Amino acid sequence: MGRVVLVTGVAGPFGALFSRHLAERRDALGIDRVVGLDLRPPSGELGGVKFVRADIRTPVIGKIMAVEDVDTVVHLDLGSGGGRGAGTKERNVIGTMQLLAACQRSTLLTKLVVGSSTAVYGSSPRDPAMFTESSVARGGVRSGFPKDIVEVESYVRGFARRRPEVLITTVRSAQVLHPDVQTPLRDYFLNPMLPTAIGYDPRLQFCHLDDALAVATEAVVQDRPGTFNLAGDGVLLLSQAARRLGRPTVPFPSLGFASGAARLTRLMGGTLSPDLHRVLTYGRVVDTTALREIFGYEPRYTTEEIFEEFRAAVRPGILAGIGRNA
Repeated sequence: MGRVVLVTGVAGPFGALFSRHLAERRDALGIDRVVGLDLRPPSGELGGVKFVRADIRTPVIGKIMAVEDVDTVVHLDLGSGGGRGAGTKERNVIGTMQLLAACQRSTLLTKLVVGSSTAVYGSSPRDPAMFTESSVARGGVRSGFPKDIVEVESYVRGFARRRPEVLITTVRSAQVLHPDVQTPLRDYFLNPMLPTAIGYDPRLQFCHLDDALAVATEAVVQDRPGTFNLAGDGVLLLSQAARRLGRPTVPFPSLGFASGAARLTRLMGGTLSPDLHRVLTYGRVVDTTALREIFGYEPRYTTEEIFEEFRAAVRPGILAGIGRNA
């Protein structure tokens, strides 16, 4: 009998794509069935995924796992606040605590895959050239999504100590950059003008949707315990990204960058995640050696290739909206 996989956060774009990806290939992957869980129904079809509407912050998660005979959990219900609305922190932190409590009680669970983020490293002027998996946030993470992720990973480590027989894979992914997957950087690049911090030109990294799907799938069907960074090789400067998109930049003093950028974005009718201003000031770059040498996966797309694919997909529509030719 194959695995029974529970995927949280299937109302989100990536959660929906990933759960459907597993369900469509379940015979080849040795998966018996895929159960998708979220508080709200997904906007699109989930195909062969069994959708269960439930609040991850409640103890009902344990009952669902028991009824469905779940042996593998993929936790993707970790929102950055860029599109999840009110209660994001509660879902991130309280939701993870409830999920891990259910995993603790489960007698069938053998594997837990956590979709974490490189936000765990924070962004500060004290950052190393590249973060490895053993690095910590040198400038600290005091609030918002980065703080949530630090707390989530601490709870996962605690669970690992209590249930050492459960195989745990934590994937710290850079932000996926794809027109159909809402992330803070995608929303930022879709704004008519790009707010920037005077005197800073941060190095950015992105993750390709195909690489994110492939790594998460590999973590489910193979035994890949550990914590791994996931990002496209190389970096792209914010100034380069703006030029390639043909977008004007609006510089703000670094001291008031967060509030100034937020005001400008609201005036444009766009969105800007409150946690993004530090990345847009100091950047963030991670090392993916462990992904290659230990996990055994070679990212198929570089950061530059990811951005160029994104640019080609969105630039004509964006420029038409501000009266320019592609």
